[in-house]
Amino acid sequence: MDKLLIVFLFFILMIPNSIAQQHPLELRIMSYNIYHGENPYQRGTSNMGDVTALIKMIKPDFLALQEVDSMTLRTAGFAGSKLDLTDIWAKSSGMNGFFAKAIDFSEGGYGEAVLVRQNAVFESVSLPTPMGGEGRSMAVAHVEFEDGRKITFAGTHLCHEFEENRTAQVKGIKDYFKGYSHPVVVVGDFNFEPLEGGYVLMSEDFLDAAKVFGETKNTYPTDQPNIRIDYIWLVKNATWHVKDFQVMEGIAHSDHLPVYTVVSFQ
Repeated sequence: MDKLLIVFLFFILMIPNSIAQQHPLELRIMSYNIYHGENPYQRGTSNMGDVTALIKMIKPDFLALQEVDSMTLRTAGFAGSKLDLTDIWAKSSGMNGFFAKAIDFSEGGYGEAVLVRQNAVFESVSLPTPMGGEGRSMAVAHVEFEDGRKITFAGTHLCHEFEENRTAQVKGIKDYFKGYSHPVVVVGDFNFEPLEGGYVLMSEDFLDAAKVFGETKNTYPTDQPNIRIDYIWLVKNATWHVKDFQVMEGIAHSDHLPVYTVVSFQ
């Protein structure tokens, strides 16, 4: 009798966790190349207020920003003082932010930012540049939810000059996430179109969320979009449901259009 009672209690205690693991977790994910905080169509004018308003409107759980300045003279030139853009957007949106510097620039830094609603462990990953040119980084956030499920979110900006660099950087991203058993999302400005080799390489391990949803509109340049180079990638080893995907046309705060998706996973 005692043994049966123990088995029964164990079964009861395991039910909530099993239900939690089966319940899909919905996430709002956004990526935006913000042109270092300046409006390219109104030079000398900050876009920080407009980007802040957009973030508050979308309320993403995970946000990646590309071309982010940190304490540069360039920012001071149009905003009046050196600013940590990641910190400004994190505080204004109530999110946790992290800046991954790619290069030293204008007495400060220039690189990628990720912002997340949850507590996270952050890290910066340098990406290879075998052909030289501008350094590149990937900002990574590791998150564990209350029910024990984990997700890793990363934002990056691949080389705009050399296809060889982009290919090497995709290989670097794939190598970094090799062996991860939990869901991974990688987003950003990849500077390649779907016919380039880097896209094919990413597609081996990741799903193109726009393609899954059927919303493959061009993302650059904002005034006359003629190429698609901004992506949200979902690792294939998880079960995803892409519930929405938008290229946010009409948002002219930067030279790129923001991309946004709603996904769920088990």
